[in-house]
Formats: sequence, C-alpha cells, structure tokens
Amino acid sequence: QVQLVESGGGLVQAGGSLRLSCAASGSVFGADAMGWYRQAPGKQRELVATITSGGNTNYADSVKGRVTISRDNLKNTVYLQMNSLKPEDTAVYYCSAYLFTGGRWANYWGQGTQVTVSS
Repeated sequence: QVQLVESGGGLVQAGGSLRLSCAASGSVFGADAMGWYRQAPGKQRELVATITSGGNTNYADSVKGRVTISRDNLKNTVYLQMNSLKPEDTAVYYCSAYLFTGGRWANYWGQGTQVTVSS
C-alpha cells in the first residue's frame, strides 16, 4: 500500500523555522510533481509550493522568500523549509505527489501535519 508520510510539524513562535518532510512508502517506482498545500480553519486548501522531478519550483506569493521546497528523488521524499514564520502560516500542511505505482500514475495525499505559529 502506497502512503505519503509527513513529519516535522509543530508549534513555533513567530519568526521561527520548521522543516517538513514527506516520504512516499510502499511500491513506488517513480515520482513526478510533488508539492505542499495547506488548509487553515474555515478556509479552503491552498497551494504552498510545488516541485517537478527536474527541480522546477513554484511558490505561492504569500510564502515567496520565506519557504524553500526541495526533493530527494532517490528517496521519493519532498521537503519544505519554512523560515520567518508568521501566525497566518498556521494550518494543516499536506503533501501531494504524483507517483508511479501498480503500473499507473496517480496522485496521492499525505495525512497532514499541523503547523502552529504563535505570536
């Protein structure tokens, strides 16, 4: 069974940093686009950052300059380094990955990890 397992969330003061990780486990034979999304209470899920297998990145305007997405293709793992965190960054963060498994490509989501930034 393929899963995306996230880690690294937690409580941090404003101005602090966190690094999120998301690893694909199971019979995964390739990963294309990977990314991070977030959902704050009462709001829709929104894109934070994405990265292609070739390393091209895309960031939401709200996080540009504060967040860096990266990946390890050998480990099918994507990371999100978040610096200068603000209270408005508080949300559940989800990773997403387009994976080749079971002979086909499909999109998978992680279970989410809570990030709370206190003022």
